[in-house]
Amino acid sequence: MWTHKSVWAALDALAEVQKLTASGLARKAGLDPTAFNPSKRHGADGRPRWPSTESISKVLSATGVNLREFLSLIDRDEIGNGAVPFGAAEGLDLHPAAFPKRSFPLLGLAQAGVGGFFDDGGFPVGEGWDQVSLPAPEDGTYALEITGDSMLPLYRDGDTILISPSQQVRRGDRVVVKTVEGEVMAKILKRRTDRIIELQSNNVEHPDRVLDLKDIAWMARIVWASQ
Repeated sequence: MWTHKSVWAALDALAEVQKLTASGLARKAGLDPTAFNPSKRHGADGRPRWPSTESISKVLSATGVNLREFLSLIDRDEIGNGAVPFGAAEGLDLHPAAFPKRSFPLLGLAQAGVGGFFDDGGFPVGEGWDQVSLPAPEDGTYALEITGDSMLPLYRDGDTILISPSQQVRRGDRVVVKTVEGEVMAKILKRRTDRIIELQSNNVEHPDRVLDLKDIAWMARIVWASQ
């Protein structure tokens, strides 16, 4: 459910990642520079004043951000998460203008199954990591480079995906799972109980999986893909 506060907070967040003030964002969208000022967010009688759909449309067009990405910023404020979620179901391929580029650890997927690269929470450790610059927040996020065709049609050989172990994983999210035996796979979280997780395969030629929680080393959410 949208609230007056969350919609305005999303516009403020979008202005921040664009390195603009609220006035600068309005000006970039071709609007009156005062359109997004805090003083304009309530009427003289104290009633909340909402930004128009036309104004939001102009902002998205000017910044190159699509509606789903903007909704993820609203979602961030609603759930009180300090990190920017990349959409409830992931796979949003965020426009480079939406988030500043940062340097992240990069590892080939084939290496990911080898010991010594991750801690128990799925965060990167040890040597052997490369670096890649991609648009995303810094919250323990790291990158994996896809090899082979086992993750088609979502991820192709050579694609880069960003993994965030710190973000909450929910049903329907695309995830990377590593088993205690070293198998690494990209799946869709279909269902989770106190004993098992059910994983839906990205590639229809590969079966769905049901794994005991005791057999899982870690599971982390995919928050961005380079396609």
